[in-house]
Amino acid sequence: MEKEEATKKQTQDKVVEEPAKKTEEYVRPIRKSREEQAKEDRILSWKPKTKLGKEVKEGKIKNLDEILNAKRKILEQEIVDTLLNVKSDLIAIGQSKGKFGGGKRRAWRQTQRKTKEGNVPTFSTMAVVGDENGHIGVGCGESKETLPARDKAIRKAKLNIFKIKRTCAAFDCACSELHSVPFKVMGKSGSVRVILIPAPQGTGLVVANELKKVLQFAGIKDVYSQTFGKKRTTFNLIKAGINALKKIKVEEQK
Repeated sequence: MEKEEATKKQTQDKVVEEPAKKTEEYVRPIRKSREEQAKEDRILSWKPKTKLGKEVKEGKIKNLDEILNAKRKILEQEIVDTLLNVKSDLIAIGQSKGKFGGGKRRAWRQTQRKTKEGNVPTFSTMAVVGDENGHIGVGCGESKETLPARDKAIRKAKLNIFKIKRTCAAFDCACSELHSVPFKVMGKSGSVRVILIPAPQGTGLVVANELKKVLQFAGIKDVYSQTFGKKRTTFNLIKAGINALKKIKVEEQK
């Protein structure tokens, strides 16, 4: 009996001494969205046609600011895709059909041309791209179908990209973060005028909903604004906001 008890204790001690084996956890691979996959495929299959595109493809230029500071013309959207991780979104410039002229806002603005064969519809849209770190671009596209119009708009927005100056310029804020415009600036398009005013940290974007997309992609977090004119024309409202941001860029370079 004593021998059996001794052997049981030894086996128990061995079980305690053996380290627990680590179970290998299965890590689920992160799926890429269709847009990200299409972007990677486009960059890999890209055959540059311009001198600037060849320099980017060869790795001689690794920063978009080098191109913008040298005032070189960007003619291929893959240049921006290679050097920047930009996000894109569509601006609601159109309106869906509804009773008594009503209807929800939508990204596609539809127009019709009268011909002998009948009505020929065209769709136009406006896209905004940015990296939320001072780079912003806006473009418009028009086509007989919706998706080609979107692709045209995003491509033009990438070709029109520029960099803005951001600081903390509010009189009642003394932080060192880049969260607002450097000074009061006004932009104009058609009858619409937009004035952007520096705001302290935590204020947020006190602007129209569609103009918020532009300022968020530009990396501006706090701003006051004043608007005048026919503000319901979203197309001119966005163009006035971009005109104001371009003035920041031009005035800072002087």
